[in-house]
Amino acid sequence: MAFELPALPYASDALQPYMSAETFSFHHGKHHAAYVTNLNKLIEGTELASKSLEEIVKATFGDPAKAGIFNNAAQVWNHTFFWESMKPGGGGAPTGAIAEKINADFGGYDQFAEAFKTAAATQFGSGWAWLVLENGTLKVTKTPNAENPLVHGQTPLLTLDVWEHAYYLDYQNRRPDFISTYLEHLVNWDAANARLAAA
Repeated sequence: MAFELPALPYASDALQPYMSAETFSFHHGKHHAAYVTNLNKLIEGTELASKSLEEIVKATFGDPAKAGIFNNAAQVWNHTFFWESMKPGGGGAPTGAIAEKINADFGGYDQFAEAFKTAAATQFGSGWAWLVLENGTLKVTKTPNAENPLVHGQTPLLTLDVWEHAYYLDYQNRRPDFISTYLEHLVNWDAANARLAAA
């Protein structure tokens, strides 16, 4: 069964002024959509066509012969996860279980935010910054290109897309401003709490 482009979990203008409807028209409507289209073409008629997105990501990682499939499948997964990592009226310090876990594992929200900003800002070129759960402990990680924590046995809780197309229309070359805005105004801590509870 072919994959479909999932709808955004909010209206395309719901994150303004922090992320514009124009950005979504390109990022969701063109980039994300292209990954879905490419993935469907690449797996059509193969044994992967009946697999879930997560199964495809894990099965093709590190296989040079399937690099195209991995890149498109992981980018479909990453983008869907990214949209769900944000919400209107989001951002700021978390509450609930994720807040307690951040305090326990990082020493406080400020220390987490600093680690996350550093990871996102220092990911050279294209990639992603993540808050993950690994062996019961929260960690901040970064991955290049399409790579994600699923292939490293980690449970992703939040992500930020630092590919240039994620922020260039709204922030031009100011990636650090985009990162700060994500943490201060966009992060969906409810989603992170739900993911932590399910882990």
